[in-house]
Amino acid sequence: MQSYTEENYLKIIYHLSEISNPVLTNAIAERIQTKAASVTDMIKKLSEKELVNYVKYQGVTLTEKGKLTAINIVRKHRLWEVFLVDKLNFKWDEVHDVAEELEHIQSNLLVERLDEFLDFPRVDPHGDPIPDKYGNFAELAFVKLSKLNSGDKGTITGVSEHSSAFLKHLEKLGLTLGKRIEIIEVLEFDGSVELLAEQQKTNISREVAKHILITKN
Repeated sequence: MQSYTEENYLKIIYHLSEISNPVLTNAIAERIQTKAASVTDMIKKLSEKELVNYVKYQGVTLTEKGKLTAINIVRKHRLWEVFLVDKLNFKWDEVHDVAEELEHIQSNLLVERLDEFLDFPRVDPHGDPIPDKYGNFAELAFVKLSKLNSGDKGTITGVSEHSSAFLKHLEKLGLTLGKRIEIIEVLEFDGSVELLAEQQKTNISREVAKHILITKN
C-alpha cells in the first residue's frame, strides 16, 4: 500500500509521461511546486518499491506495477467526479479538489460498487476517459475545436484544461459537454472562432478553442 504522497507522485508521473517519457524530475518538481531534491528523494523511495525506474540525469518511468497503480488512482478520481456531478449536483468546476481526497480511499470493493452504481460510465464530467478495473481505456475520437473549419459541425465531448476559471468561463459561454456547435468562421488574423452553440452565436479565442474537444458529426 502506498501513502497519500506516493500515490500523488505516481499519478503526476503518469500524466506527465503522456506528454514526455521519461519524465524529468524538474518537471515533477514544477507540477508539485517543490524542490527537485525533494522529488529525487521520493523517486528513490518509489524505486525501492519497484513502482518506478529512475536513471540519474535521464528521468523517471513507471514500472508496470507503478503504471497500474497510477491508472487505478486516475480511475477512482474520475469515478468520484461522476458521482459528485450526477448524484450530488456539484458543478464540473467544483469536483476536482474533492475527488483528489476521495481517490485515496483504499477499498476495491467500494470502487467496483461505485462503478456499478453509476452504470459503468466511460467518461468523467470533463470528457476524460475512465479506465475499467483492468486498466483499459475506451477509445474516444476527439478533435480540437481549433482544428475545425468553417461549416464544420460537432458535439462538445471533452476539455483538456481543467482549471476552475476555464470551466467557469465555458459555462458562462454555454459551451458545456453535450452542446452541439457549428463553426461560422475562423479568423485568419488571430485564430479566434465565431460559432453557433445550439443556435446561439458566440466568439472564442484560439487559446480557448484549442482546449475544447469535439466529436465531429
